[in-house]
Amino acid sequence: MSRRALAVLSLSLGAVVLSGCSAATAPASSPSTSSVAPTPVTIDNCGFEVTVERPPERILTIKSTTTEMLLALGLGDRIIGTAFPDGPVPEQWAAEAADIPVISDFAPAQEAVLDLEPDFIYAGWESNLTSDTAGERDALASLGVGSYVSPSACKEPGYKPEKLTFDLVFDEIREAGTVFSAEAAAEDLVAEQQQALAALSPSTAGLTALWYSSGTDTPYVGAGIGAPQMMLQAAGLTNVAADVADTWASLGWESIIDANPDVIVLVDASWNTAASKIEMLTANPVTAQLSAVAERRFITVPFAAGEAGVRNVEAVRSILDQLAALDAR
Repeated sequence: MSRRALAVLSLSLGAVVLSGCSAATAPASSPSTSSVAPTPVTIDNCGFEVTVERPPERILTIKSTTTEMLLALGLGDRIIGTAFPDGPVPEQWAAEAADIPVISDFAPAQEAVLDLEPDFIYAGWESNLTSDTAGERDALASLGVGSYVSPSACKEPGYKPEKLTFDLVFDEIREAGTVFSAEAAAEDLVAEQQQALAALSPSTAGLTALWYSSGTDTPYVGAGIGAPQMMLQAAGLTNVAADVADTWASLGWESIIDANPDVIVLVDASWNTAASKIEMLTANPVTAQLSAVAERRFITVPFAAGEAGVRNVEAVRSILDQLAALDAR
């Protein structure tokens, strides 16, 4: 990053101020306003104190969940760039998302981030904000660049959710509404999703399921405290890795063979498609003996829908629809 670019950034961006040690100016529940003198909002985000002096206007999103959150809140016009997309956004936001530049297919480097001159970075993972990626949060703050990490992705003790629930997902939507000055839109979105979730009828067949993300020698699966567990439970399915106290975990094929899940939920990503996993499962004589493989009882979920965000309720509905289709064969 050139000295000129750093100087331009530090001079031109002052919309959001973060401090790791300053006193809170307002509780997290206090809404910001769109008046001439907005009320600053301070929240504790993954152990980092975030103070928003006025609504961010030049936002860089990292990971699909953050992009989709802002699109769902009607804030797509504030996104000046995105990085690390996990796949296409849902159809209702596709036209708007098509105009958002993608600065990196992976976690962006700090130089590419600062060249974009954001006033705020909304990251899906804490690892998106390090010296090796977009930049450390306090260093970004010194340049006038605010940052916010999806709370469901916090890793520090006391911040990492003990077990993700839809109530926590809805709280995250509300908090994003506060950070980005879209409180009313956030409440409307939560109400809409609560209604959609309540309308779903979970399976009562007592089926077990494996949430299979990646890995061949040792599968990487949805474990017992993250979004996959939350969605499987909402669909009435018992996660075979429910007793693993992590969001995602490695689970040996021996354990999976012993569990012999009734259905296998396959994470579909461009770099690791559901089709490729089906091919591997059916070709391997060890995994081919699984009942779900032999009977081709597969359900697919897009990668982005497998992380906490605005697509989780729709993912549960899709799981139930696909399960009904399997039962109807």
